[in-house]
Amino acid sequence: MIIVRSPLRISICGGGTDIPSYYRKNEGFFISASINKYVYVTITEPFEEGIYLKYSKIEKKKDIYEIEHKIIREVLKKDLKENKIEITTLTDIPARTGLGSSGSFTTALIKALYSFNQKMIGRRELAEKACDIEINKLKQPSGKQDQYISVYGGLSEFNINKKGFVKVNNLKISKDTIINLEDNLLLFFTGFSRSSSKILNEQNKKTIKKDKEMISNLDYIKSIGYEIKKNLLKGDCDKFGELMHKHWNYKMKRSKNMSNKSINQIYDYALKNGASGGKLIGAGGGGFLLFYSNTPNQLRNALQKKKLEEVRFKFDFEGVKQIF
Repeated sequence: MIIVRSPLRISICGGGTDIPSYYRKNEGFFISASINKYVYVTITEPFEEGIYLKYSKIEKKKDIYEIEHKIIREVLKKDLKENKIEITTLTDIPARTGLGSSGSFTTALIKALYSFNQKMIGRRELAEKACDIEINKLKQPSGKQDQYISVYGGLSEFNINKKGFVKVNNLKISKDTIINLEDNLLLFFTGFSRSSSKILNEQNKKTIKKDKEMISNLDYIKSIGYEIKKNLLKGDCDKFGELMHKHWNYKMKRSKNMSNKSINQIYDYALKNGASGGKLIGAGGGGFLLFYSNTPNQLRNALQKKKLEEVRFKFDFEGVKQIF
């Protein structure tokens, strides 16, 4: 039996600049953090021949091309030696909530399958293989953030050049600042699950057409990202909270589907009850809201009155890992 876990993530800044239609023109920059909530992939060899899959559905197939799960099908098409395998997937937090579960799942599955085949794979190759499957093979309008942060872990910055090469740097943030962020960043589920494809497709199409407003928005989002990096390295978390708010206001301008009336009401209520800034995690439209607050218990109590479920977390510094 092989068990691989891959961390989910919270996007800190620069999301959207990791999509090929943008970075091929202007280069990308984003900061992301993996957290101690995981996707788990287990692989065993069954007694009988066949492909046995257990996720939110159960599949039993004789042929790879019959598999309904698109990511599993694409991964197995390339790396499965014989049709005798059982794959089980578990996750701490459901998919479609903005925490990068698709990218985390893809990296975990590839790493587990390599181990099943008694092969090694390096971190960069693993991240790029996962990107290739989601972006090129499955034609998803996604970027490179989720795959890379799940592989490298930590609180890291990523620079993407016009050719798509990703330079990874684990930010040298002080231990005190890490503790501050873990204490004062609060993550709440909005109650809305969503598919990011609609929002990302809209951004992708506009960027390909060189829509000046969209490109200008992403350029500014990237510049805020550099400011956030500078202040995190200095340990100025108050300024970081202010910049989160600024980041969110500009991200909201990107699409009318970015938020909705209920989410906006939650966000405004949080600002009145101790949050200095916040953002929807992921492409937008639903999922989790992340807030920074110097009075976390005040904010926590206020949002609990709104029946919002909090997910407490710490940062993960290991990335995707075989644990058995």
